[in-house]
Amino acid sequence: MAKNLYTLPLIPLRGLTIFPNVVAHFDVGRKKSIAAIEEAMLNNEEIFLIPQKDSEIEDPEREDIYNVGTLCKIKQILKMSDKTIRVLVEGMERGSLVEYIADEEDYIKGSVEILEVNIEINQEIEAYIKLLEKDFVNLVSLAGDNYLEIVKLAEPLEDPSGFVDIVASYAIEDDDKKQEALETIDLNKRIELVVEQVKIETDILKIQNKLSKKVKKHIDEEQKQFYLREQLKAIQEELGIDDEEKKELDKYETLLSKTKIPKQVKEKVKYELSRLKSMPSSSSEGNLIRSYLDWVFNIPWNKKTKENIDVKKAKDVLDNEHYGLEDVKDRIVEYLAVKQISKSSKGPILCLVGPPGVGKTSIAKSIANSTNRKYARISLGGMKDEAEIRGHRKTYVGAIPGRIAYALKEAKTMNPLILFDEIDKISSSYKGEPSDALLEVLDSEQNKTFRDNYLELDIDLSKVMFIATANSLETIPRPLLDRMEIIEVSGYTYEEKLNIAKNHLILKVLDEIGISSDKIEFKDEAINEIIEGYTRESGVRSLSRNLNSIIRKALARMLEENLNNIIIDKNMVEKLLGKRKFEFDKIDKEDKIGVVTGMAWTAYGGDTLPVEVMAMKGSGKLELTGKLGDVMKESAKAAYSYVRANADKFKIEENFYKNKDIHIHAPEGAIPKDGPSAGITMVTALVSALSGKKVKHNVAMTGEVTLTGRVVPIGGLKEKSLAAFRAGIDTIIIPKENEKDIEKIPNSIREKLNIIPVRQVNEVLKNALIGEDTNEN
Repeated sequence: MAKNLYTLPLIPLRGLTIFPNVVAHFDVGRKKSIAAIEEAMLNNEEIFLIPQKDSEIEDPEREDIYNVGTLCKIKQILKMSDKTIRVLVEGMERGSLVEYIADEEDYIKGSVEILEVNIEINQEIEAYIKLLEKDFVNLVSLAGDNYLEIVKLAEPLEDPSGFVDIVASYAIEDDDKKQEALETIDLNKRIELVVEQVKIETDILKIQNKLSKKVKKHIDEEQKQFYLREQLKAIQEELGIDDEEKKELDKYETLLSKTKIPKQVKEKVKYELSRLKSMPSSSSEGNLIRSYLDWVFNIPWNKKTKENIDVKKAKDVLDNEHYGLEDVKDRIVEYLAVKQISKSSKGPILCLVGPPGVGKTSIAKSIANSTNRKYARISLGGMKDEAEIRGHRKTYVGAIPGRIAYALKEAKTMNPLILFDEIDKISSSYKGEPSDALLEVLDSEQNKTFRDNYLELDIDLSKVMFIATANSLETIPRPLLDRMEIIEVSGYTYEEKLNIAKNHLILKVLDEIGISSDKIEFKDEAINEIIEGYTRESGVRSLSRNLNSIIRKALARMLEENLNNIIIDKNMVEKLLGKRKFEFDKIDKEDKIGVVTGMAWTAYGGDTLPVEVMAMKGSGKLELTGKLGDVMKESAKAAYSYVRANADKFKIEENFYKNKDIHIHAPEGAIPKDGPSAGITMVTALVSALSGKKVKHNVAMTGEVTLTGRVVPIGGLKEKSLAAFRAGIDTIIIPKENEKDIEKIPNSIREKLNIIPVRQVNEVLKNALIGEDTNEN
């Protein structure tokens, strides 16, 4: 026998044996198998298929598969879903696996030796073939199947090996016997094996038909729906096999009797069980009922953890796990204190609002830890389907319970803390508004009887503690917002970030790596350099990533240079992380005309925003540049109109709007800018440019202006103040109505800033312009 070796993509088959001359299809879901199919399609569409010894093994090795398989030609592939494809193949030749290759490839390969079948037709083979053909026709007639149409594809005497393979493929039920037939190269022995198996299958069919007639006599017209079930019982009695279905029903009966569940749930379970008993075990409806019962018993109907609200413990947990955020921690402690004293499950739904990375989710976890509640998280980002909350009705294909039921199942208790993460990012579609479903969940008067569409049962959510997180309040639906109490989690100051890095982040990274803190020492100047030059955020997520990166690089250097420890200072930061990514604006030390420093809030905290105005001879055009958003453009136009209406008070030429072109520009034009806080900045810059008076370089301002000159309040004063201080500003002008927010500015910053609250624009100009003595009525 000549050795014909081929290296081909290989797929281990589960519960399937494919013979030469046979066309068959199978589904592929494993990643390596899909990759093997893709590789085969690129190389002559040939693939080697070989059965597994145990179909339960997910990732088989060489010892888990047989030695002989079939070289096949791929005829067609069809994508069934994102993870499954259906493949139609035609068996070509037998092959013996010489080498199993599973290195670092995405798929398995095999070195295959083609097994050639020597066929010498003699009288003995002719006699066997005729006997096999006769027995197979008898088997087909008993089974009532149409296998003869397939057998006609091969001529028994012209291609006896192919005929035997086709009969073996369709007549033999036992997988081991199929494999034995595939591995039998000698045609005489293979025919003997197949003839024997066909006779066995024929005898089994005769017994089945006999049992069928026996059962049919005991069933009248009203009991025809139980026919298949009774037939299965008779077969199991004949073979001595336990009734698996009866075991399953007994399991549900036991669960029903031992599990403490509400009365309405027990009645529903009894009803579904009675339906299941009357259905054939193989029916699709029966499978749906089993899935439903499994879900009902997975809901922890009467299980609760013993809540232990201890305000002192909660305060200690919050202080240990979160640095700073004093206002937030105080409000949470107050909330828990009310619950501890009142012993009531009712209370406001807390919504933690703040930029990414400030610790909103971890605060929720800390509350769960301090109250001895289980923790479950539901991400609402991008959720568009109301059924995600309420569940799908059982009439739909693939129906499942909603996320609330999943959370209770995960927590294994009816009083967990459930976190609705990113509640501001709920979407909507034709499938309904998820936010409407949340209205019932978050209403303490309604959620006692929350109804999941799949379970069709009332679920008591009154004992659940709900907490939500959001980045912004703008996109939260108003009715939903009305049910929650807002706690603002603002960004960290640089001092807070420094302490968080020293006392939490660095130690956490070192602990994860398994390195003691004496191996790597960080200087405060190094941490400050990372905070200022490599991160621009309100939280500490990016800071944590950079600390992780610099520690890895430092460890690599220690090994390269054979050091026992390393000290990271400011210079070392640049060597390990590269050049600074961010540079903060520094104020110009010179007083200029038409240039005013504004203060802005951004997603990563506060920043300074210089505004420049240039007045030129022209025809009264107003030019706005710097990638300003709609709100900023409106502020510029309102400021222009206000200055034009009060030109005589500012000692500006009254006809400037006719003979001068005004250009308002915010530098860094590639960065979008928007927000209602630049009104007084633009008024000051316009008055300075048109009157020729210089603006004090050490002054920054924030506030919107009305057409009557009133300064209206803004948000984000803390972040804006920190940015101004960082840029070297010592005087800031803010709206009078924002005086209440001054106490939020850290004492270390507040003591070094001269904060001037104002109500009218004339107060702004007096404090910002050099030589300004304008009085406004």
